[in-house]
Amino acid sequence: MSREEQRQAMRAVREGLIEQLEALYRNAFDQIGEQDLGEGAIARLTQLLLRSREAAITPLQQEIEAPLITRAPGESAPASES
Repeated sequence: MSREEQRQAMRAVREGLIEQLEALYRNAFDQIGEQDLGEGAIARLTQLLLRSREAAITPLQQEIEAPLITRAPGESAPASES
């Protein structure tokens, strides 16, 4: 598998994980809404889930959006980039 194919495969895996996590959190929010827990308890639980969702999904999204590194660490930039 070429380097570009590996990069595309990793992107697809990350995107798939994000989709699965989004579905999981949607289901969790739906379940909370169906419970008779009182407004305060629902608000606290919802806030916890939102924080959990952010912590789970943000690193995956950041990795997808990260610029591609084209040089090895320590390698000098070509003269045109200096």
